[in-house]
Amino acid sequence: MFTSAPGRAFKPVPVESGDMSQSSLDDDELFGEAAEEMRADVEEHLDAARAELPESDAIWDVDADNTLGVLNALRSALDVDDVEAHVRDAKKAFVMGERADAFEDADDLEAHLAAVEDVLADLETAREQVGELASTVPELRSALDDAHDDE
Repeated sequence: MFTSAPGRAFKPVPVESGDMSQSSLDDDELFGEAAEEMRADVEEHLDAARAELPESDAIWDVDADNTLGVLNALRSALDVDDVEAHVRDAKKAFVMGERADAFEDADDLEAHLAAVEDVLADLETAREQVGELASTVPELRSALDDAHDDE
């Protein structure tokens, strides 16, 4: 450790070192606590991601006056930005914990993470498809109107 007074050079100050076995035990305890916190962090983000998933009724029961209204309501119900953020945070914590070999058994976390990622991917795909259809339906309607006007 170094100390200094204004205008004076740093001067080493001896620091007493503790018992190495005690230090090692403390490090092991700290690592154990950190591993538990990392696991809890992954679980919290997975729980938050699951909580942000749309309810099945939100994509099944839609109140709208026309097809475009139904598609827009469905697209809104399929919004996954918050889910995606929580999955990303869970994955970051999981990867850090796994690389640090902090988890005694990470298989369950990995399975839960994969399951949420699969649902997220399905939601993203569905949202893209609904978005494309929502763009196509008005164009189709206009083309049909034009075709009937030409009669």
